[in-house]
Amino acid sequence: MPELPEVETTRRGLAPLVEGRTVKSITVRQPLLRWPIPDPVRALRNEPVRTIERRAKWLIWRLETGSLLWHLGMSGSFRGWRDAPSPGPHDHVDVEIADGHLIRYTDPRRFGALLWTRDDPLAHPRLAGLGPEPFDARFNGAYLWRLARGRRAPVKTFLMDGRVVVGVGNIYACEALFDAGIHPARAAGRISRVRYQALAEAVVRILRRAIEVGGTSLRDFTVGDGTPGYFGQSLQVYGRAGQPCPCGRQSIRRVVIGQRSTFYCAGCQR
Repeated sequence: MPELPEVETTRRGLAPLVEGRTVKSITVRQPLLRWPIPDPVRALRNEPVRTIERRAKWLIWRLETGSLLWHLGMSGSFRGWRDAPSPGPHDHVDVEIADGHLIRYTDPRRFGALLWTRDDPLAHPRLAGLGPEPFDARFNGAYLWRLARGRRAPVKTFLMDGRVVVGVGNIYACEALFDAGIHPARAAGRISRVRYQALAEAVVRILRRAIEVGGTSLRDFTVGDGTPGYFGQSLQVYGRAGQPCPCGRQSIRRVVIGQRSTFYCAGCQR
């Protein structure tokens, strides 16, 4: 699944093709993604694009009369074309740009979403209840420590809760917990403020590094120009069950926490 770095990489790839330009029309070939695509999307004509922003894993296309809210789901991706080939069975939406570009949205699993609002997109029901961004000044160890008081859920589940902080998906939660030396199954309420500060710093550091190199290279993810991300080459524990831990003490273990594969080192994380 594309996580925050992949979505941010996608935003950066789309921005030069879309910002300050005009959406000539939108062709919807598959109207039912995770939710039905609203009728106003298909009716858009000659709409200037002010900016493309990211909130959590949502892309916000701010147009003149409203905003497109786009989520990549499990397998969504964009490609920009000058001379687009004929659409394939999973090419669900084409955005025709007035300068001749075509932006095509592809989603084999159809878990993505395309919504529309004329109001403040950050107040949309899908976005309004989200926690702070990892890069927000509010996100630090003291913040995590306060929210975790009394919680018995595993810290990995807590960290992946979008109401706590947005964009820390499965891969980067595993990596950040390893970096901070915290066992992913430890109860969130039983972690000190000092250790939460180390975790917050690890989250920010790892996400920034992933954005710099283009996200994680997953089987069904490509960034805006079709180039895969390469952060997968830097993963310390995720997907490495049975392999030696970088510390050299033990092998990486895999367990399931919150129905998600979780990778950790019992020698490094406590």
